[in-house]
Amino acid sequence: MEHVISVHDLSVEAIIDVLDRAGSMLATARGEAVDDRLRGKVLGSIFFEPSTRTRLSFETAMNRLGGGVVGFAGTEATSVVKGETLADTIRMVSGYADAIVLRHPREGAAKLATEFSDVPIINAGDGAGQHPTQTLLDLFTIRQEMGRLEGLNISLVGDLRYGRTVHSLAFALSKFGNTINLVSPEGLEMPGEVVEHLEESGQFGKACHTPEEVISSTDILYVTRIQKERFPDPVEYKKVAGKYMIDPDLVSQGPENMIVMHPLPRINEITPEVDTMPQAKYFVQAFNGVPVRMALLSMVIGGA
Repeated sequence: MEHVISVHDLSVEAIIDVLDRAGSMLATARGEAVDDRLRGKVLGSIFFEPSTRTRLSFETAMNRLGGGVVGFAGTEATSVVKGETLADTIRMVSGYADAIVLRHPREGAAKLATEFSDVPIINAGDGAGQHPTQTLLDLFTIRQEMGRLEGLNISLVGDLRYGRTVHSLAFALSKFGNTINLVSPEGLEMPGEVVEHLEESGQFGKACHTPEEVISSTDILYVTRIQKERFPDPVEYKKVAGKYMIDPDLVSQGPENMIVMHPLPRINEITPEVDTMPQAKYFVQAFNGVPVRMALLSMVIGGA
């Protein structure tokens, strides 16, 4: 495996390989076993945008495998503020590291970075584009909790226009044969190319504006926040902020084995009262970023 830029680049076989490897690394991810297969290797962690879970889980994954991490979170103390281009930053870091994890506000930045890097690039989110490693940990969570990746009814709820997480996830879920519902405020609907793909693959369920319309048949309620930082107009953001509130009453309307997922951070779209319900899996989901990213790093850097 070389670069990891988009879920489009991953076959079903490659996805299953990553998930199987992640499953075998759970004990190491929890600190219950030792695995130093990446000892002496260095990961370049380059985050031009804020991140908590993605950045820390990648760093934890590298450390759990015995490797080291260099990089930055935010550009204030880097040469980017002096005008250094992304191309030059990538050229420089690829001389220091064995792989680069890149988050950037501009869609397409990760693909561009591959043109200037001597080492593999892993896309950790590029603007409103794709977030393939989040998708892999989402799929891992679904398989762990539901026992399968096929034949599920999944409702994607929230900001489907700007949410790169749901873009990647919709494409990935369509590889396995599922029914996918799209629930969003007006103006934040899923981009046309994603909808067309779901329709062509026969996996488009229902598009609506309230989760109540699909909750009774939903196996996985996948909630996302309204992304203030993606809105060009603050007034438009205020119109949709707080549009949805997932609370215990709504969750209890779903099937008994339904699970609630969220890529985090949440703002107010899931109430804290849901946290203690057995359906809530978003913190488990966040932890699953460690074994999944361990699996990816072992394949990208270790070649195993």
